[in-house]
Amino acid sequence: MARRATWSQYRESIGDRSELFAAVADLRPVEEALYPGSYVDLSPSTAIASVTYVDTDVRAARFFADTDLVQQELSGRTRPGAGARVRFLEADYTGPLEVPQRSVDLIVSLYAGPVSEHTRPYLRRGGRLLANASHGDASLAALDPAWTLVAVVDHRDGRYRVSTERLEEHLVPRRPDLADAERIRASGRGVAYTRSAFAYLFELR
Repeated sequence: MARRATWSQYRESIGDRSELFAAVADLRPVEEALYPGSYVDLSPSTAIASVTYVDTDVRAARFFADTDLVQQELSGRTRPGAGARVRFLEADYTGPLEVPQRSVDLIVSLYAGPVSEHTRPYLRRGGRLLANASHGDASLAALDPAWTLVAVVDHRDGRYRVSTERLEEHLVPRRPDLADAERIRASGRGVAYTRSAFAYLFELR
């Protein structure tokens, strides 16, 4: 029988992203976050008080349904005040979610598709989007004037570093002719940039 999906097991394959969310929260406090396509990655709850996780995977649903296990996984790993509310929605983020509009401070989009285009209504004005180039979400945000790049995330030697410096050097397409939103949506692939990063932090104007 396959092992049950847990965050501790998942960390063996993707690493621990807790440092990433601590760095994002240090830039500006985050009280409420939305994480579509989360699978069982609990790392945002180590730095953020309230996180709503969204996924259609039944293994994720089973994991989050076991609240004792979730709390056990978080035990000893959270910052003061973090992890107070962990909520899971077994849903497709491309459709309506049981999340009030303009209620979250941060949307997380990591390896999950065009999350920003479907979940923006839930983000407060001035809220932020953490997205990577996988499946094109960061590239779509870079082309949308509603978003402003405010930081970049590098991942080297297992460590995450968030920087707000020299942002103009990022999101410069190697081939400008391929930086087209329709092409990105159709292909599900992001744009190759002259300087790459693990992820990008955008702010909603």
